Amino acid sequence: MEKQERKPWVPAKKLDTDYPLIDSDPHFKRVCGYARPSDYLAGTAFAAAGPALMLFWEQMSPSHVGRGGFAPIMRLTGVVSAGAGFFLFYQRSSMRFYGMTENRREIDMDMKEMVAKVKKGQPLYGESEMSEYMQGVASRNSRYTGLFLHLMPWFNLVNHKQHGVDTAKYYQQAERELEGEREGWS
Repeated sequence: MEKQERKPWVPAKKLDTDYPLIDSDPHFKRVCGYARPSDYLAGTAFAAAGPALMLFWEQMSPSHVGRGGFAPIMRLTGVVSAGAGFFLFYQRSSMRFYGMTENRREIDMDMKEMVAKVKKGQPLYGESEMSEYMQGVASRNSRYTGLFLHLMPWFNLVNHKQHGVDTAKYYQQAERELEGEREGWS
């Protein structure tokens, strides 16, 4: 019987989007690091809306729960709203990585970050102690999870090489920049 060789990775599906794909499986740190101030504002406003709505409802139709009855409800509402605000913040930033919303700023940030790593000789997406196969499993489990964050929160916390983009563009840009620096017209 012939031994079949298994591929350690499955190529990421390309979605038809209006903007270029930056990363189909961005690391948690990159999503938070590339977030715009508008993402922070939207997440904070969404998180504040829950407790504000509870206070409004209490003013409109008092619950008369007595002393100490309203505070636990407000605490719970605050925790749930903070989580929902974070998910909104994270999802808005993720959508730019997937090319679902305008992402020119993130494309420029990505190019600068990756070209700097190429120039330093570092791996583009970080180092991992996991096997190639397990990195593939992690990638397949967290690819495009930002789309379903409202159903099941799942984040990419693993460094791997499977991001659905051609990394040659980073090396080509690094070559152009190094050549420009050598010629003195950077």
